[in-house]
Amino acid sequence: MLFTIVNFGLFTFVNMMTTEEFLKNYDEFKTGKLYGRYITYMHLEEALEDLKEHYQVTEVGRSFLNIPILGITVGAGKKKILAWSQMHGNESTTTKGVVDLLNFLKVYAELDVVKNILADCTILILPMINPDGAARYTRVNVNTVDLNRDAKEINEPESKVLRKTFEDFKPDFCFNLHDQRTIFGAGDFNLPATLSFLAPSMDEARTVTEVRIKAMKIIAAMNKELQKVIPGQVGRFDDSFNLNCTGDYFQAQHVPTILFECGHFQGDYLREETRKYFTLSLLTAVKAVATGDFIQQKEEDYFEIPGNKKSFLDIILRNALVEGKKVDVGIQYSEKIKAGDVLFEPVVHIIEDDLNFFGHLEIDCKGQEVEKSDETPLIENDIVEIILLNKEKLSINPPHIK
Repeated sequence: MLFTIVNFGLFTFVNMMTTEEFLKNYDEFKTGKLYGRYITYMHLEEALEDLKEHYQVTEVGRSFLNIPILGITVGAGKKKILAWSQMHGNESTTTKGVVDLLNFLKVYAELDVVKNILADCTILILPMINPDGAARYTRVNVNTVDLNRDAKEINEPESKVLRKTFEDFKPDFCFNLHDQRTIFGAGDFNLPATLSFLAPSMDEARTVTEVRIKAMKIIAAMNKELQKVIPGQVGRFDDSFNLNCTGDYFQAQHVPTILFECGHFQGDYLREETRKYFTLSLLTAVKAVATGDFIQQKEEDYFEIPGNKKSFLDIILRNALVEGKKVDVGIQYSEKIKAGDVLFEPVVHIIEDDLNFFGHLEIDCKGQEVEKSDETPLIENDIVEIILLNKEKLSINPPHIK
Protein backbone atom coordinates (compact mmCIF):
# COMPACT_ATOMS: atom_id res chain seq x y z
CA MET A 1 0.00 0.00 0.00
CA LEU A 2 1.32 3.44 -1.00
CA PHE A 3 0.28 6.52 0.87
CA THR A 4 1.06 10.11 1.82
CA ILE A 5 -0.35 11.89 4.86
CA VAL A 6 -1.26 15.59 4.82
CA ASN A 7 -2.19 17.50 7.99
CA PHE A 8 -4.72 20.33 8.02
CA GLY A 9 -5.34 21.58 11.55
CA LEU A 10 -7.30 18.97 13.46
CA PHE A 11 -7.80 16.77 10.40
CA THR A 12 -5.49 14.24 8.80
CA PHE A 13 -6.12 13.18 5.20
CA VAL A 14 -4.56 10.04 3.80
CA ASN A 15 -3.96 10.04 0.04
CA MET A 16 -3.78 6.30 -0.42
CA MET A 17 -2.90 4.12 -3.41
CA THR A 18 -3.78 0.50 -2.86
CA THR A 19 -2.32 -2.38 -4.83
CA GLU A 20 -5.53 -2.54 -6.85
CA GLU A 21 -5.34 1.19 -7.63
CA PHE A 22 -1.70 0.84 -8.68
CA LEU A 23 -2.79 -1.67 -11.32
CA LYS A 24 -5.89 0.31 -12.30
CA ASN A 25 -3.82 3.46 -12.84
CA TYR A 26 -1.00 1.65 -14.62
CA ASP A 27 -1.52 3.40 -17.95
CA GLU A 28 -0.64 6.71 -16.28
CA PHE A 29 3.01 5.64 -16.02
CA LYS A 30 3.27 2.75 -18.48
CA THR A 31 5.98 3.26 -21.11
CA GLY A 32 4.11 3.21 -24.40
CA LYS A 33 7.35 3.09 -26.39
CA LEU A 34 8.07 -0.42 -25.08
CA TYR A 35 5.47 -3.00 -26.08
CA GLY A 36 5.33 -6.71 -26.79
CA ARG A 37 8.14 -9.22 -26.61
CA TYR A 38 10.72 -7.85 -29.06
CA ILE A 39 12.58 -5.09 -27.21
CA THR A 40 15.92 -3.93 -28.66
CA TYR A 41 18.48 -1.29 -27.71
CA MET A 42 16.86 1.14 -30.17
CA HIS A 43 13.49 0.70 -28.44
CA LEU A 44 15.10 1.20 -25.05
CA GLU A 45 17.06 4.27 -26.11
CA GLU A 46 13.87 5.91 -27.41
CA ALA A 47 11.97 5.09 -24.20
CA LEU A 48 14.72 6.58 -22.02
CA GLU A 49 14.73 9.94 -23.84
CA ASP A 50 11.86 11.18 -21.67
CA LEU A 51 13.69 10.16 -18.48
CA LYS A 52 17.15 11.63 -19.02
CA GLU A 53 16.09 14.91 -17.43
CA HIS A 54 15.01 13.10 -14.27
CA TYR A 55 17.65 10.39 -13.83
CA GLN A 56 21.34 9.92 -14.42
CA VAL A 57 21.74 7.73 -17.51
CA THR A 58 25.34 6.69 -18.24
CA GLU A 59 27.17 4.16 -20.36
CA VAL A 60 28.72 1.51 -18.11
CA GLY A 61 30.26 -0.55 -20.91
CA ARG A 62 29.80 -2.04 -24.37
CA SER A 63 28.64 -5.36 -25.80
CA PHE A 64 30.72 -7.58 -28.09
CA LEU A 65 29.25 -5.72 -31.09
CA ASN A 66 30.04 -2.37 -29.42
CA ILE A 67 26.45 -1.52 -28.43
CA PRO A 68 26.23 0.62 -25.26
CA ILE A 69 25.18 -1.02 -21.99
CA LEU A 70 23.42 1.67 -20.01
CA GLY A 71 23.11 2.27 -16.30
CA ILE A 72 20.35 4.38 -14.74
CA THR A 73 20.91 5.79 -11.26
CA VAL A 74 17.92 6.61 -9.07
CA GLY A 75 17.90 8.14 -5.58
CA ALA A 76 20.69 9.17 -3.24
CA GLY A 77 20.33 6.99 -0.15
CA LYS A 78 22.77 4.74 1.70
CA LYS A 79 21.00 1.47 0.86
CA LYS A 80 22.24 0.39 -2.56
CA ILE A 81 20.29 -1.86 -4.95
CA LEU A 82 21.74 -3.18 -8.21
CA ALA A 83 19.20 -4.52 -10.75
CA TRP A 84 19.86 -5.84 -14.24
CA SER A 85 17.53 -6.99 -17.01
CA GLN A 86 17.64 -8.73 -20.39
CA MET A 87 20.74 -10.76 -19.58
CA HIS A 88 18.93 -13.16 -21.93
CA GLY A 89 18.08 -11.17 -25.03
CA ASN A 90 14.67 -12.76 -25.54
CA GLU A 91 13.52 -12.03 -21.96
CA SER A 92 12.17 -8.51 -22.20
CA THR A 93 9.27 -8.24 -19.73
CA THR A 94 11.44 -6.91 -16.92
CA THR A 95 13.00 -4.31 -19.23
CA LYS A 96 9.53 -2.91 -19.84
CA GLY A 97 8.82 -3.08 -16.12
CA VAL A 98 11.93 -1.29 -14.87
CA VAL A 99 11.25 1.64 -17.22
CA ASP A 100 7.62 1.68 -16.03
CA LEU A 101 8.91 1.84 -12.45
CA LEU A 102 11.10 4.82 -13.33
CA ASN A 103 8.04 6.54 -14.80
CA PHE A 104 6.04 5.73 -11.69
CA LEU A 105 8.66 7.34 -9.46
CA LYS A 106 8.52 10.43 -11.69
CA VAL A 107 4.73 10.68 -11.98
CA TYR A 108 4.08 10.02 -8.28
CA ALA A 109 7.06 11.99 -6.96
CA GLU A 110 4.92 13.60 -4.21
CA LEU A 111 3.97 10.32 -2.57
CA ASP A 112 5.74 9.80 0.72
CA VAL A 113 6.65 6.26 -0.30
CA VAL A 114 8.46 7.60 -3.38
CA LYS A 115 10.21 10.32 -1.40
CA ASN A 116 11.36 7.71 1.13
CA ILE A 117 12.68 5.39 -1.57
CA LEU A 118 14.67 8.17 -3.23
CA ALA A 119 16.00 9.43 0.11
CA ASP A 120 16.91 6.03 1.57
CA CYS A 121 18.08 4.12 -1.52
CA THR A 122 20.45 4.49 -4.43
CA ILE A 123 19.25 2.19 -7.19
CA LEU A 124 21.42 1.35 -10.20
CA ILE A 125 19.50 -0.31 -13.03
CA LEU A 126 21.13 -1.92 -16.07
CA PRO A 127 18.03 -2.36 -18.24
CA MET A 128 19.68 -4.34 -21.06
CA ILE A 129 22.84 -6.35 -20.37
CA ASN A 130 22.70 -8.28 -23.65
CA PRO A 131 21.77 -5.83 -26.45
CA ASP A 132 23.30 -8.09 -29.13
CA GLY A 133 21.07 -10.99 -28.08
CA ALA A 134 18.08 -8.65 -27.77
CA ALA A 135 18.46 -7.57 -31.42
CA ARG A 136 18.50 -11.23 -32.48
CA TYR A 137 15.84 -12.31 -29.95
CA THR A 138 18.13 -15.02 -28.58
CA ARG A 139 18.83 -16.21 -25.07
CA VAL A 140 22.58 -16.14 -25.70
CA ASN A 141 24.87 -13.30 -26.72
CA VAL A 142 26.32 -12.96 -30.21
CA ASN A 143 29.08 -15.46 -29.29
CA THR A 144 26.34 -18.01 -28.42
CA VAL A 145 27.24 -17.82 -24.71
CA ASP A 146 24.58 -17.87 -22.01
CA LEU A 147 25.67 -14.90 -19.89
CA ASN A 148 23.90 -16.41 -16.90
CA ARG A 149 26.43 -19.27 -17.02
CA ASP A 150 29.45 -16.98 -17.24
CA ALA A 151 29.50 -15.53 -13.72
CA LYS A 152 32.63 -17.34 -12.56
CA GLU A 153 34.84 -17.26 -15.65
CA ILE A 154 33.50 -13.91 -16.99
CA ASN A 155 34.79 -14.57 -20.49
CA GLU A 156 32.26 -12.37 -22.28
CA PRO A 157 32.42 -8.55 -22.45
CA GLU A 158 28.86 -8.21 -21.15
CA SER A 159 29.71 -10.38 -18.13
CA LYS A 160 32.77 -8.22 -17.45
CA VAL A 161 30.62 -5.08 -17.52
CA LEU A 162 28.21 -6.54 -14.96
CA ARG A 163 31.03 -7.75 -12.71
CA LYS A 164 32.83 -4.39 -12.79
CA THR A 165 29.55 -2.61 -12.05
CA PHE A 166 28.95 -4.92 -9.11
CA GLU A 167 32.46 -4.37 -7.73
CA ASP A 168 32.42 -0.60 -8.22
CA PHE A 169 28.87 -0.01 -6.94
CA LYS A 170 29.15 -2.41 -3.98
CA PRO A 171 25.41 -3.08 -3.67
CA ASP A 172 23.61 -4.12 -0.50
CA PHE A 173 21.02 -6.03 -2.56
CA CYS A 174 20.93 -7.46 -6.10
CA PHE A 175 17.84 -8.04 -8.27
CA ASN A 176 18.39 -10.47 -11.16
CA LEU A 177 15.51 -9.94 -13.61
CA HIS A 178 14.40 -12.62 -16.10
CA ASP A 179 11.50 -14.24 -17.99
CA GLN A 180 10.49 -17.89 -17.79
CA ARG A 181 8.68 -20.08 -20.29
CA THR A 182 4.94 -20.72 -20.43
CA ILE A 183 5.53 -24.32 -19.28
CA PHE A 184 5.74 -23.40 -15.60
CA GLY A 185 2.88 -23.67 -13.14
CA ALA A 186 2.80 -22.73 -9.47
CA GLY A 187 2.69 -26.02 -7.58
CA ASP A 188 0.18 -28.73 -8.45
CA PHE A 189 -2.66 -26.45 -9.47
CA ASN A 190 -4.06 -25.46 -12.85
CA LEU A 191 -2.60 -21.97 -12.54
CA PRO A 192 0.39 -20.53 -14.42
CA ALA A 193 3.40 -19.21 -12.55
CA THR A 194 2.92 -15.60 -13.59
CA LEU A 195 5.80 -14.61 -11.34
CA SER A 196 8.40 -16.80 -9.68
CA PHE A 197 11.13 -15.86 -7.25
CA LEU A 198 14.26 -17.38 -5.80
CA ALA A 199 16.72 -16.61 -3.04
CA PRO A 200 19.64 -18.40 -4.75
CA SER A 201 21.81 -20.86 -2.86
CA MET A 202 25.31 -19.93 -1.73
CA ASP A 203 26.71 -23.47 -1.67
CA GLU A 204 26.00 -27.04 -2.75
CA ALA A 205 24.25 -27.78 0.56
CA ARG A 206 21.76 -24.94 -0.07
CA THR A 207 22.52 -23.61 3.42
CA VAL A 208 19.97 -21.13 4.72
CA THR A 209 22.27 -18.28 5.74
CA GLU A 210 21.51 -14.80 7.06
CA VAL A 211 22.24 -13.45 3.58
CA ARG A 212 19.68 -15.77 1.96
CA ILE A 213 17.15 -15.06 4.71
CA LYS A 214 17.18 -11.36 3.85
CA ALA A 215 16.35 -12.25 0.23
CA MET A 216 13.69 -14.72 1.37
CA LYS A 217 11.97 -12.12 3.52
CA ILE A 218 11.81 -9.60 0.67
CA ILE A 219 10.28 -12.32 -1.52
CA ALA A 220 7.74 -13.07 1.23
CA ALA A 221 6.77 -9.37 1.21
CA MET A 222 6.31 -9.41 -2.58
CA ASN A 223 4.28 -12.61 -2.46
CA LYS A 224 1.97 -11.18 0.20
CA GLU A 225 1.17 -8.24 -2.07
CA LEU A 226 0.79 -10.34 -5.22
CA GLN A 227 -1.62 -12.79 -3.59
CA LYS A 228 -4.12 -9.93 -3.40
CA VAL A 229 -4.31 -9.71 -7.19
CA ILE A 230 -3.03 -13.02 -8.67
CA PRO A 231 -3.76 -15.57 -5.94
CA GLY A 232 -2.09 -18.92 -6.55
CA GLN A 233 0.01 -17.64 -9.47
CA VAL A 234 3.33 -17.08 -7.69
CA GLY A 235 5.97 -19.81 -7.74
CA ARG A 236 9.31 -20.50 -6.10
CA PHE A 237 12.18 -21.27 -8.48
CA ASP A 238 14.50 -24.25 -8.01
CA ASP A 239 17.47 -23.45 -5.75
CA SER A 240 20.04 -25.92 -7.10
CA PHE A 241 23.47 -24.34 -6.73
CA ASN A 242 25.62 -23.34 -9.70
CA LEU A 243 28.40 -20.84 -9.06
CA ASN A 244 28.48 -20.01 -12.77
CA CYS A 245 24.97 -18.54 -12.42
CA THR A 246 25.07 -14.84 -11.70
CA GLY A 247 22.59 -14.86 -8.84
CA ASP A 248 24.34 -17.74 -7.09
CA TYR A 249 27.72 -16.06 -7.56
CA PHE A 250 26.60 -12.72 -6.10
CA GLN A 251 24.79 -14.46 -3.25
CA ALA A 252 28.04 -16.33 -2.53
CA GLN A 253 29.75 -12.92 -2.24
CA HIS A 254 27.40 -12.30 0.72
CA VAL A 255 25.13 -9.85 -1.09
CA PRO A 256 21.41 -10.73 -0.73
CA THR A 257 20.26 -11.53 -4.26
CA ILE A 258 16.78 -12.18 -5.62
CA LEU A 259 15.90 -13.86 -8.91
CA PHE A 260 12.69 -12.53 -10.52
CA GLU A 261 11.10 -14.69 -13.24
CA CYS A 262 8.22 -13.27 -15.30
CA GLY A 263 5.95 -15.99 -16.63
CA HIS A 264 2.59 -16.48 -18.29
CA PHE A 265 -0.69 -14.79 -17.38
CA GLN A 266 -3.88 -16.20 -18.87
CA GLY A 267 -4.04 -15.32 -22.59
CA ASP A 268 -1.14 -12.87 -22.28
CA TYR A 269 1.49 -14.07 -24.75
CA LEU A 270 2.84 -10.54 -25.16
CA ARG A 271 3.46 -10.32 -21.38
CA GLU A 272 1.64 -7.00 -21.10
CA GLU A 273 -0.36 -8.14 -18.06
CA THR A 274 2.65 -9.84 -16.49
CA ARG A 275 4.63 -6.60 -16.80
CA LYS A 276 2.17 -4.90 -14.41
CA TYR A 277 2.52 -7.57 -11.74
CA PHE A 278 6.29 -7.58 -12.14
CA THR A 279 6.46 -3.80 -11.68
CA LEU A 280 4.26 -4.08 -8.60
CA SER A 281 6.59 -6.72 -7.17
CA LEU A 282 9.68 -4.62 -7.97
CA LEU A 283 8.21 -1.55 -6.29
CA THR A 284 7.27 -3.68 -3.27
CA ALA A 285 10.82 -5.04 -3.04
CA VAL A 286 12.41 -1.58 -3.29
CA LYS A 287 10.00 -0.21 -0.69
CA ALA A 288 10.80 -3.14 1.62
CA VAL A 289 14.51 -2.33 1.38
CA ALA A 290 13.96 1.40 1.87
CA THR A 291 11.83 0.98 4.99
CA GLY A 292 13.52 -2.15 6.33
CA ASP A 293 10.02 -3.60 6.82
CA PHE A 294 11.06 -6.89 5.21
CA ILE A 295 12.79 -7.82 8.48
CA GLN A 296 9.30 -8.35 9.96
CA GLN A 297 8.50 -11.05 7.39
CA LYS A 298 8.93 -14.74 8.17
CA GLU A 299 11.37 -16.86 6.19
CA GLU A 300 8.89 -19.75 6.60
CA ASP A 301 6.48 -17.81 4.36
CA TYR A 302 9.06 -18.02 1.57
CA PHE A 303 9.08 -21.81 1.78
CA GLU A 304 5.26 -21.83 1.72
CA ILE A 305 5.35 -20.48 -1.85
CA PRO A 306 4.68 -23.48 -4.11
CA GLY A 307 7.59 -24.68 -6.21
CA ASN A 308 7.69 -24.12 -9.95
CA LYS A 309 6.61 -27.18 -11.91
CA LYS A 310 6.86 -27.92 -15.62
CA SER A 311 3.17 -28.65 -15.77
CA PHE A 312 1.80 -26.68 -18.75
CA LEU A 313 1.63 -26.85 -22.52
CA ASP A 314 0.26 -24.00 -24.59
CA ILE A 315 -2.56 -26.06 -26.17
CA ILE A 316 -3.85 -29.55 -25.50
CA LEU A 317 -6.24 -31.28 -27.85
CA ARG A 318 -7.98 -33.78 -25.58
CA ASN A 319 -9.62 -36.98 -26.86
CA ALA A 320 -8.35 -36.49 -30.40
CA LEU A 321 -8.56 -39.33 -32.92
CA VAL A 322 -5.16 -39.63 -34.65
CA GLU A 323 -4.66 -42.53 -37.05
CA GLY A 324 -7.57 -44.37 -35.48
CA LYS A 325 -6.33 -44.02 -31.88
CA LYS A 326 -7.77 -41.71 -29.23
CA VAL A 327 -4.94 -39.60 -27.78
CA ASP A 328 -4.10 -36.18 -26.35
CA VAL A 329 -2.06 -33.82 -28.53
CA GLY A 330 0.19 -31.27 -26.79
CA ILE A 331 1.17 -28.18 -28.76
CA GLN A 332 3.86 -25.70 -27.70
CA TYR A 333 4.63 -22.36 -29.32
CA SER A 334 8.14 -21.82 -30.65
CA GLU A 335 9.09 -18.13 -30.66
CA LYS A 336 10.84 -16.74 -33.72
CA ILE A 337 11.65 -13.22 -34.83
CA LYS A 338 10.24 -12.21 -38.21
CA ALA A 339 10.00 -8.73 -39.75
CA GLY A 340 10.67 -7.06 -36.42
CA ASP A 341 8.05 -8.97 -34.50
CA VAL A 342 7.80 -12.22 -32.57
CA LEU A 343 6.07 -15.04 -34.40
CA PHE A 344 4.50 -17.78 -32.25
CA GLU A 345 4.84 -20.98 -34.25
CA PRO A 346 2.63 -23.87 -33.05
CA VAL A 347 4.62 -27.11 -32.89
CA VAL A 348 3.27 -30.57 -32.00
CA HIS A 349 5.28 -31.28 -28.88
CA ILE A 350 3.89 -34.62 -27.76
CA ILE A 351 1.15 -37.13 -28.69
CA GLU A 352 0.25 -39.47 -25.87
CA ASP A 353 -2.59 -41.14 -23.98
CA ASP A 354 -3.95 -38.97 -21.14
CA LEU A 355 -1.30 -36.25 -21.08
CA ASN A 356 -0.42 -35.35 -17.50
CA PHE A 357 -0.17 -31.62 -18.21
CA PHE A 358 -2.43 -28.61 -18.01
CA GLY A 359 -3.09 -26.62 -21.18
CA HIS A 360 -3.28 -22.84 -21.27
CA LEU A 361 -5.98 -23.69 -23.80
CA GLU A 362 -7.66 -27.11 -23.84
CA ILE A 363 -9.97 -28.29 -26.62
CA ASP A 364 -12.07 -31.42 -26.21
CA CYS A 365 -12.13 -33.10 -29.62
CA LYS A 366 -14.72 -35.61 -28.37
CA GLY A 367 -13.14 -38.51 -30.22
CA GLN A 368 -13.27 -36.77 -33.57
CA GLU A 369 -10.52 -37.10 -36.16
CA VAL A 370 -7.66 -34.57 -36.05
CA GLU A 371 -5.37 -34.09 -39.07
CA LYS A 372 -3.03 -31.58 -40.62
CA SER A 373 -4.51 -29.14 -43.12
CA ASP A 374 -3.37 -31.39 -45.98
CA GLU A 375 -5.35 -34.29 -44.44
CA THR A 376 -2.24 -36.22 -43.39
CA PRO A 377 -1.81 -37.49 -39.80
CA LEU A 378 -0.34 -35.32 -37.06
CA ILE A 379 3.15 -36.30 -35.95
CA GLU A 380 5.42 -34.86 -33.29
CA ASN A 381 7.50 -31.80 -34.33
CA ASP A 382 4.98 -30.79 -37.00
CA ILE A 383 4.28 -27.07 -37.35
CA VAL A 384 0.49 -26.77 -37.39
CA GLU A 385 -0.97 -23.28 -37.67
CA ILE A 386 -4.18 -24.84 -39.00
CA ILE A 387 -5.50 -28.31 -38.21
CA LEU A 388 -8.58 -30.17 -39.37
CA LEU A 389 -10.98 -31.24 -36.64
CA ASN A 390 -13.55 -33.55 -38.19
CA LYS A 391 -12.59 -31.99 -41.57
CA GLU A 392 -13.30 -28.45 -40.25
CA LYS A 393 -10.45 -25.92 -40.10
CA LEU A 394 -9.27 -24.90 -36.62
CA SER A 395 -6.66 -22.18 -36.06
CA ILE A 396 -3.88 -23.03 -33.60
CA ASN A 397 -2.37 -19.54 -33.57
CA PRO A 398 -2.25 -17.79 -30.17
CA PRO A 399 -5.59 -16.42 -29.01
CA HIS A 400 -3.78 -13.35 -27.62
CA ILE A 401 -2.66 -10.75 -29.16
CA LYS A 402 -4.26 -7.99 -27.20
